Formats: sequence, structure tokens, C-alpha cells
Amino acid sequence: MKRLYFVEPIVGVYAFASFMLYPLVQQYVYRRLWLEITNSSYPASDDITSPCAANSSNNTGQQEKVQKAASLFSTYSELFSLIPSLVVTLLLVAYSDQRGRKITIIMPLIGSLIYSVSFLTVSFFELNVYLLIAANFASSLFGGIGTMLGGCFSYVADLCDNSKQKTLRMAVIDMVIGIMAGIAAISTGYFLIAAGFNWPFFTSAMLQLLNLLYAIFFLEETKVVDRSETVACCQALQKLASGIVNLFAGGNRKTSWMLVLMMIMFFSFSFSNTGGLSVITLYELNKPLCWSEILIGYGSAASTAVFITSFVGVYMFSRCLSNITIIYIGILSVVIGLVMTAFAKTTLMMFLVRIPSMFAIMPFPVLRSMMSKVVSKSEQGALFACVAFIENLTSTVASASFSSIYAATVMWYPGFVFLLGAGLCIIPISLLCILKRFYPANYNDPEELLSENGTETSDDAPVA
Repeated sequence: MKRLYFVEPIVGVYAFASFMLYPLVQQYVYRRLWLEITNSSYPASDDITSPCAANSSNNTGQQEKVQKAASLFSTYSELFSLIPSLVVTLLLVAYSDQRGRKITIIMPLIGSLIYSVSFLTVSFFELNVYLLIAANFASSLFGGIGTMLGGCFSYVADLCDNSKQKTLRMAVIDMVIGIMAGIAAISTGYFLIAAGFNWPFFTSAMLQLLNLLYAIFFLEETKVVDRSETVACCQALQKLASGIVNLFAGGNRKTSWMLVLMMIMFFSFSFSNTGGLSVITLYELNKPLCWSEILIGYGSAASTAVFITSFVGVYMFSRCLSNITIIYIGILSVVIGLVMTAFAKTTLMMFLVRIPSMFAIMPFPVLRSMMSKVVSKSEQGALFACVAFIENLTSTVASASFSSIYAATVMWYPGFVFLLGAGLCIIPISLLCILKRFYPANYNDPEELLSENGTETSDDAPVA
């Protein structure tokens, strides 16, 4: 059977199944906690009317209690999955340099399947909602979205020699995520109203299963692996550690500092962006917005549309602007969007927030490509292991931190977390200024750094 070199279908199906699940998770937990705290059923609403209309004024205090409990639930769920997900991500993606990229894709798909089936089980049998925290922990033992994307980006880096092609294909992966997530977000609200929670959970589980079968039986491996080689466990771990250390200690001083600064920039920007997005659904469920399932679906779709506009931005801006400028535009887009969200009190304003945020994803593929271009092909797995580790750490810490802050501030000003996220963007902007000031030439021809390091420029070196 002829196999394929396309990870985009895996990313697309994974994004559709996951983004069908994510809004449902918060809404399901929110409704279960509403039932437990208020001893009343969740207010019913029409397709697009606000459920707040069904709330009496004396329920305001109970609604705030539910908001706080739901945000704390998200915090506990993220924290319980933090350590195993980080460890598995770092080991698997770095290990892919020795044993192939497919393992970094297959393992997270198994975890996602476990996660979906767990939600279906809890929903169908109406089990204790806090069992979902245990399900999140179990799925994290197989890695997470950071693990899979780290494997996919390493896979793409193996296939692409041209640096511009590498940037665009990485941006394509982000765009595929946006398109499929947007379709899932729009359909989720209607699916929920028509069939309840069980059928969407079941659909997500089936899609994850099909994705897993494609990855196992149809996806071709990019790394040629000698299966006759046997490496002891301690030796394998030693190789993993040395590969990661060589990223920062093996090159010249300029390359190492560039890599460190770019990773810190990646972490700080992702923390602000991910943290702000993590409480959007709760913010939309709260007064004065009080969005219904349909509006939440349209809002999620509008948010994921930034993946498409960001891809277009990367494609167009890369023809006439430097990488530094593209990243500046992306960070500024996030800042304006978060500030507008903090003051959005109407449905129209909440949708208009998505307009200035249209380039919010651009810094991610550009930074990944910039980091990939300053290391050799034999170090791509170790690099993206570190990047995936940072993504997993950032996603978990940001979600837990912003959920906790939202729980503490929802009583007096729900929009505070978005202003905080916008303010934290000063960190990546400052780091970007440092990189531009001290290493302006290296961004135009990063391959020169590899030759300065003594890195081979034949088969293992990236080709401009």
C-alpha cells in the first residue's frame, strides 16, 4: 500500500474534533455546576436569544458562583494534566529524531480518543462531573496538542529544504486548524440544540478514531530508522538530553542567544494570547452578554477565522516585510483585540473584536520557521520538542492562571484578565526590540550562522 506524506489531513480532522469538543466541555461543565449550585435546571433559550432573559434578578449571585466554580474547575483540570503532558511532549518529540516522527502524532491521537470517550461516558451515564479531571490527566499521559503539533512541524521540516517553503507550509498547518475549527465551532451550537451533548461527544470520538487509523496505516514516515539498532533506556535518555543541550550549547554564542530569546518571546506571547482566549466562553456566558449556544458557536468560528487571515497575512507580508515587522503586526493585533474585549458589553462589539485580531496567529509560524532555520535538520526534533514543551507549558499555565484570576475578579470586573493579557504583551515586544537591535543581519540570512558554527551545509543543513 502506497503511503502519503501529508499531515494536513490529520491536523484538520484533529482540529475539527477538538474544537467541536472544547466549547462543549465548558458549556457541559457550566450546566452541571449550575444544576448542583442552584438546584434548578439551566435556563432554556431560543436559537439566538439570550438565556439571561430567563434569569430573575435574584439569581445574579448564584450565576456569579457558577462562573467562579466553572473557572476553578478549568484551573484544576489544567494543573492535573500539566506535568505528565510536559514530560511526554519533551521525550516524544525529541525521541523522534532517533525513531521517527509518527510516534509523536499517534500517541496524542490515542490520548484525544480517551478524552472524547471519557466525556461521552460521563455525559451518557450522568457520572460525577469531577471525573473529567481524571480523564484529562489520563489523556495527558499520551501527550497533547503541543506534542502532536511538535511532531507535525518536525515532519514538515524534514520535507522542506527551502526556508520560505517551510514558513508557508507551517502557516498552512495553522490555517488548516483555523478553517476546521471554525466549521466545528459553527456546527457545535446547532448540534447541541438538536441532539444534546451525547451525540457531539460521540462524533468527536469517532473522528479521533478515524484520524488514528490514518496516522497508523496511511501516513509515511519521514525519518529512515534502522530497526536493528537497540539502545538501552538510559542511553536513549542520555541521547535525548544531549540533543536538547546541543541546541543551546553546540552552536556559537550568537545563535544560542537568538534561540533563547526567540523561545522566551514565543512563551511570553503565547502566554498572553492563550490566557486571554481561555476564558472567552465563560465571559460570553456571563452578563451582560449571556450568549446562547448558537452565538457561542458563531463567536468561536469568528475567532478561529484569524488562522486564515493570519496565513494570508504571512503569505502577503513575507513578500515585502521582514520577519520582525510581521511579528510586530501580530502582537499589536493581539493587544488591540484583548483591550477591545475587556470593554465589549454588546454582541455587536464582541464580534467586532475579531477584526483587529485578524493577524494574531502570524507570530507563531514565523517564529517557528526562524528557530528552525538556525539549527540543522538532525536537530529539528530536539528543537520542536522544546517548542512543543513551551506550548504545552504555556497553554496549561496560562489557562490555569487566567482562570484563577477570572474567578477572583469576575465579581467586580470580568474584563480585567483581557487587560492583563494585553499588558503582558510588552514582554515579547521588548525582546523583539533586543533581537532587532543586536542581530539585524542574521534574520536576513540565518544560514550564515550555521556555517559560522561549523555545521555541515550539505545534506543536514537547511537550504535557503
